[in-house]
Amino acid sequence: MTAGIGAADALGALVAARTDELVALRRHLHAHPEPSGQEHDTTTLLVERLEVAGLSPVVLPSGTGLVCDVGPGDGPPTVAVRGDIDALSMQDDKDVPYRSRRDGVAHACGHDVHTVITLGAGLALDEALRADAASGGPPRRVRLVFEPSEERVPGGAVEVVASGALDGIDAIFGLHCDPKLDAGLLGVRVGPLTSASDLVEIHLSGPGGHTARPHLTVDLVDVAARVVRELPTRVVELAGDPDLLLVFGAIAAGDAPNVIPTRAELRGSLRTPDREVWQRAADLLRDALAHVVGPTGAAWDLDHRRGVPPVVNRPRETELLAAAGAAVLGPGGVVTSPRSAGGDSFSWYLERTGGSYGRLGTHPPGLAERLDLHAGTFDVDESVIPIGAEVLARAAVGALDDPARGDDLT
Repeated sequence: MTAGIGAADALGALVAARTDELVALRRHLHAHPEPSGQEHDTTTLLVERLEVAGLSPVVLPSGTGLVCDVGPGDGPPTVAVRGDIDALSMQDDKDVPYRSRRDGVAHACGHDVHTVITLGAGLALDEALRADAASGGPPRRVRLVFEPSEERVPGGAVEVVASGALDGIDAIFGLHCDPKLDAGLLGVRVGPLTSASDLVEIHLSGPGGHTARPHLTVDLVDVAARVVRELPTRVVELAGDPDLLLVFGAIAAGDAPNVIPTRAELRGSLRTPDREVWQRAADLLRDALAHVVGPTGAAWDLDHRRGVPPVVNRPRETELLAAAGAAVLGPGGVVTSPRSAGGDSFSWYLERTGGSYGRLGTHPPGLAERLDLHAGTFDVDESVIPIGAEVLARAAVGALDDPARGDDLT
């Protein structure tokens, strides 16, 4: 380890000194959430705080979200840490002083926590890297990425990548709140962590008719029901992927109880942890629809909108993230995360470079109910904020010090 930053307590002490500020900032963000694409106040707040620290943040071209390099030297960084900053369009149902003051908008996915742990990691890294350079170490830098619009398909990561912010980056790290995991635990996983997530719309049409004579026409409601029942199984069979998940969340057909409608619409999501299956999803859906709908006589049209690929964690960076977690929490504080069917735009970064995405346990000890993400009463144990910040900072340093950094470690 390099002198200065290799001290076991260096980053922990630097993060701990900012804990009260980070918790207060998290509560401010929680009370003033902004939905995807509208994170103007959040962006301004982050820019001002980073400028106070003598840093030079750069706002993304869309006007929300930013990147900022920390540490000494003029060279481009090769390691990045990411937090997302947007909130969800939903109601905050908690009874707490920091409850959302914006009707219909809530930080119910933990992005406020992601924002402050990335900020805390960045401020600690800046001080530690500068102290290390002053004591004879090489000048090194880390890039902070504050991603906007993560909740909007295909995610603000696409803009981050297009802006060039990942050019030259060998490794990127991030953490997501996990309310199913106890506070004080870090979940890691090599390989697929999340699933690709696409939007699917199917439009059915037929001649219509009277409900007294369904045998003389195409019973479109029955066809829609057949699609819901049979299409998911058929797609799995064609893909050869038992983990592929096609679920419909909305169906619309007809207006009158005695009229067989001429049109029906089904909307849902398709998810798979297999990137190769994800690439074939549109063709698989068309083949499955031809099999299920073709014999009924109904016409069909598919609108398949590509979402995000799966998050696939690279082994070496996952080892570094686990080592950072063990240094902060002890060996028993790092567990294996289960694979999730949810999607996350962090996947776009891992399409471009190596990295690892972990799960930060946020469930308060002693609380019986384990809330889910996107729940109206979602909240976190705020003791995890300095934990998350230190884990991200240590993972970044581990990548900077890794002798194999830059090799093909896939």
